[in-house]
Amino acid sequence: MFTQNDVLEYTGMHGHMIRVLWIDRSQALAWTYRLGSQAALPEPVLLAELEEALRAGGVRRLLVDPFAAAPPQEPVPQGYLALQTKAWSAVRALHADRQALYQPRERAILMAGYAAAHGISKSSILRYLRRYWERGQTPDALLPDYGNSGAPGRTRAVTAGIKRGRPRKGEATGTNADERMRAIFRAAAARYAASHDDFSRRAAYRQMLGDFFQGQDAGGLPSFGQFNYWLERDAAAPPAVTLTRPCAPLPGRAAPRFAHHAAMP
Repeated sequence: MFTQNDVLEYTGMHGHMIRVLWIDRSQALAWTYRLGSQAALPEPVLLAELEEALRAGGVRRLLVDPFAAAPPQEPVPQGYLALQTKAWSAVRALHADRQALYQPRERAILMAGYAAAHGISKSSILRYLRRYWERGQTPDALLPDYGNSGAPGRTRAVTAGIKRGRPRKGEATGTNADERMRAIFRAAAARYAASHDDFSRRAAYRQMLGDFFQGQDAGGLPSFGQFNYWLERDAAAPPAVTLTRPCAPLPGRAAPRFAHHAAMP
């Protein structure tokens, strides 16, 4: 019933999303990874428990992966490709033995061995693994997602602790719209459009806050301006657009497209 790379969302007030990293049929286990958590690590869940939760409505399978890495914009700078190759070499080598990699003690041994052999810190290796698990288990997940600062039409780099753009009115600082956040914007737009005849960005934004940011502090919420801006940049809004004030329709608007990349077997 479940397959590798499925994204499942637990329903309810404190719901969260997980990715199915791997199905261990011999042990009837699904190895999962909690999405949106900086400290997440692989966790085993009985397949029978997941299947029962799906039947009971406690879990739902998402048709769109809001955490998947966006396809890279060509041309990709050589420096980015070099970083991707370095990270991919580590990730691929460590995944040669998934059962060991997912166990805390064995994972520490594997990471220490690779770090010593290749001159990479263990913290860097763990960062590569988490990025890979978080963003869809594809090589694209390991590409840097920052752009050239100051380049016209390019996305500016995200610096930890520094908010891009003008300061918000009020006390809330806000958050940067990185690739993961932009993927959530696209998924929220697609989810709203699938269940409403008329598309309203304000309504889609409010639904997104309830679906993806429930219980989060106001300072960590994306603004409507960010949501609206990135729908424009990523061309994610459907053809029929209803705004809160009159506005000429955008020419050449296409329906959302979501690329699917096969995960590591």
